[in-house]
Amino acid sequence: MDQDLRVPMSDGVVLLADRWAPATEGGAVDGHLPIVLLRSPYGRRQIGPVGRIFAERGYQAVIQSCRGTFGSGGDWEPFRNERADGRDTLSWLSGQPWFGGSVATFGPSYLGLVQWAICCDPRPFVRAIAPGVTATYFRDAVVYPGDALALETMLNWVYQVEHQELSPLQILWTMLRRRRRIRHGFAKLPLSEADRAAVGRRVEFFQDWLAHDAPGDPWWAEIDFSPSLKVAPPANFQAGWYDLFLPSQLDDFLAMQDGGRESRITIGPWTHTSPRGLAASLRDSLEWFDEHMSADGPSKPKQHNRVRMYIMGDRRWVDLPDWPPPASVKRWHLHPGRRLDPTEPSAQDEQAADRFRFDPGDPTPGRGGPSLEVGNAGRKDQRRREARADVVSYSSSPLKQPMTIAGPLSTDLYFRSSLQHTDLVVRLCVVSTRGRSTNVSDGVLRLRPGDHEPDADGVLHLKITMWPTAITIRRNERIRLQVSSGAHPLYARNTGGDEQLASATTLHVADQEVFRGRDHPSGIDLPISSI
Repeated sequence: MDQDLRVPMSDGVVLLADRWAPATEGGAVDGHLPIVLLRSPYGRRQIGPVGRIFAERGYQAVIQSCRGTFGSGGDWEPFRNERADGRDTLSWLSGQPWFGGSVATFGPSYLGLVQWAICCDPRPFVRAIAPGVTATYFRDAVVYPGDALALETMLNWVYQVEHQELSPLQILWTMLRRRRRIRHGFAKLPLSEADRAAVGRRVEFFQDWLAHDAPGDPWWAEIDFSPSLKVAPPANFQAGWYDLFLPSQLDDFLAMQDGGRESRITIGPWTHTSPRGLAASLRDSLEWFDEHMSADGPSKPKQHNRVRMYIMGDRRWVDLPDWPPPASVKRWHLHPGRRLDPTEPSAQDEQAADRFRFDPGDPTPGRGGPSLEVGNAGRKDQRRREARADVVSYSSSPLKQPMTIAGPLSTDLYFRSSLQHTDLVVRLCVVSTRGRSTNVSDGVLRLRPGDHEPDADGVLHLKITMWPTAITIRRNERIRLQVSSGAHPLYARNTGGDEQLASATTLHVADQEVFRGRDHPSGIDLPISSI
């Protein structure tokens, strides 16, 4: 391993990198092999074992610290320098005496974002990429899903990157204090004080994200790397059913699939930080690189399906030629008595509504789901949440036969609020034969004046996109749809007024109505599959 290689950027800043390479029997470093590039803001030595794995498989691995992190020069400003720095790094690699003529890229999350940034300016020697649990456009994917701030994920990430370069003893101390400090941040209003409450100081990039919360704000355009999907080299995706990036990542995969770009994806029962997900990504990526990275040019790719996914409930893997899986979409309607049923509403149920009140002073808690908080991510018991008065739940009868739900899903709601500013949070759950309810899929939508046109009675017709899933509901189990106006701190509470997100402090109580009936056929659209 060569440590602290100096990589000059075009603006004069120097970034540091480590290089792992196989040694020959005589001990000399074996150069001129294909290179796997990893660019990370989380340190080079921390992910050195991944570099060693690639070197043991006959690759050179170059692990570079992003600008402003772990000894690399310049200022750390998430997302905004990765395109230029990635381009300059590729130029530097191609000029090294050990350059072997081909490069692949690897890594999850932020290490995936930097791969898409590189693809915006493609080089012919970049022959394969492996972006895991990531997306081309972080704004919609993870900062503002459904236009609601993902507060739990954002503050956890802020806390991590603001402390990661301390000494080992200091890092241990910050980890012991982490949960208590971050909880202070979750409770803080205005949100512009949340970073100080969590880490003790103002964090400029967090303040920028708060200041640019409006959909379509041009401030985010510079870090939208979705154009790279049209020109990207063969891509190996890895995703998780409970990963925070999943909907956007599948959109990226679909864009490559529909554009005829070579790609494949593996989707497992994982959260964002699942070790099993990382292990699967390494295995799949090594196979992918072996197909595309030979010194003589890409070998003939193996014949394999483009989609491999895990069916929860059945605990089995299936291989498919494309996404989404074959399915018949069926609406399960909301009915009186908080029932969920595929039969259409009757005429006697017209103008019926279920009501609840959302108080941002006591926000509906978020339990489980697509979070970066390890202790709260994934499937969790929903019974305490469902017992609250600010959550209305609709449950099916026990299923007479197993039913597999696989693919994209959404909720279609007719909804009225006493406020123009409010949120809708929907959640699909499975209820076991013992009555334990666990979450399967989430959807969130932040409502602003003018975004949706109400009817003469002030009722909005809303479609809420949810996390895709693949799960078999067993015989005698039930499905349940939760409807609420909050999942704090998974999503920052909506204060209900027209104050700016960063500075809002006044709390407004919202009276909510969920309509059902023949004229307002609210329900959840489920892809029922025979796979």
